[in-house]
Amino acid sequence: MKKFDTKVQYLKYKVLREVAREAWAGRLPQTAFDIPKTIVPGKTPTMRCCVYKERAILAERVKIAMGGDPRNENVIQVIDIACDECPMGGYEVTSACRGCLAHRCEDVCKRGAISFDHNHVAHIDKTKCVECGMCAKVCPYSAIHNYIRPCERACKVKAISMDESKAAHIDDSKCIACGACVYQCPFGAITDKSYILPIIEMLKGSMGNTAYKTYAVVAPSISSQFTYAKLGQVVTGLKRLGFFTVIEAALGADMVAQSESKELAERGFLTSSCCPAFVNYIEKNFPDLVQYISSNLSPMATISKYLKDHEPDCKVVFIGPCTAKKMEVQKEEVKKYVDATMTFEELQALFDSRDFDLTTMEEGVLDNASYFGRIFARSGGLADAVAQGIKEQGLDFNLKACSCDGIEECKIALLKKSKNVLDANFIEGMACVGGCIGGAGCLTHGEKNKAEVDKYGREAYEKTIADATSVLDWKP
Repeated sequence: MKKFDTKVQYLKYKVLREVAREAWAGRLPQTAFDIPKTIVPGKTPTMRCCVYKERAILAERVKIAMGGDPRNENVIQVIDIACDECPMGGYEVTSACRGCLAHRCEDVCKRGAISFDHNHVAHIDKTKCVECGMCAKVCPYSAIHNYIRPCERACKVKAISMDESKAAHIDDSKCIACGACVYQCPFGAITDKSYILPIIEMLKGSMGNTAYKTYAVVAPSISSQFTYAKLGQVVTGLKRLGFFTVIEAALGADMVAQSESKELAERGFLTSSCCPAFVNYIEKNFPDLVQYISSNLSPMATISKYLKDHEPDCKVVFIGPCTAKKMEVQKEEVKKYVDATMTFEELQALFDSRDFDLTTMEEGVLDNASYFGRIFARSGGLADAVAQGIKEQGLDFNLKACSCDGIEECKIALLKKSKNVLDANFIEGMACVGGCIGGAGCLTHGEKNKAEVDKYGREAYEKTIADATSVLDWKP
């Protein structure tokens, strides 16, 4: 059965699975830099120049699966020795150049970077080229191509460049930990740190409920994942891993929608606070707009706070599609409520490290939230939920939402707001295209995931936000 979109994901999963198996068995060392030989086998298939480099890369993958370099606060890390083979160099003239007489490329270049050899074939002087791309636009043969590495193309905040060794380098001052580069790198040379080891220790400590209970808070986008099994079987699998119970982050989304709609009506303009990568983007690129960020915690943090308020000794693990959540839980206002987070990729590795066959398990029940909380998983869902919150609370406010699908649309909306030309009073920002269903930690990505989320929403027992939150002793 196919569980992943790409072979790179599968490679990453296999390392995570074996690290988890060693952890369950208690055979791992104390640090991530003392690699067990059982995980790095002597016979390693290679696609590199030699088996020795492949083994070295595999060792680095194991280190990251065990938590990565503690000196690097960013959860997105580059495996330097795995970063190669990608063409680089910006705009280059290809063999399609016919040596035409028009020389439009030369005429349009304001830097004088275009010259011609004795065959009239164009050449680009890299010391003068500023990568404007005008020459490529005017070439009648499309003979000038821009060679951009996949990671650079994926990173819409321009946080990736090349270092002296020609490996990818991440500028932490720009990176928003969205993970777009992680999913797009065809060599798996950029990846996110894993925190499955402390999660396994939590689960070991809570088995039998003798010390504390460990709660699994699952993102609503889980409805579009694990397509080979039923959602109820995934719930049962989580409990067999050692989680006391499974709670929908969508219930936290209901709580946020109820509170955020009220805050919006009071303040007149807000940007959403649910997507940590979007919030990080505002903080780094539009500091003047920070004042407009909703004061609400994310749905993950909101429901986790509720759990901690009622059971201070419990442990809370968030499971979702998002690499940026791993950065969010490092924030002072969040880490006291969420003990750890992992992606759907990592959850699959945990299931298989215990040799679980989800398809043979009975179906558990997951029904905490409303339709509106569940559709937070896709772009536009938050705006729909806020509109419903305004309606249910009878608030006198005319919502004009701007739902941004991907960080590029977020940038446009924020630029317009900074210039006071945005025709909206609420910006729903989703850093990943499609929303959370497009997160880097998803098993699968695609348009069909949106339909699965909407279907999951319609199956909710609670039909309104008020119905979902009425069981809680919580008020917005």
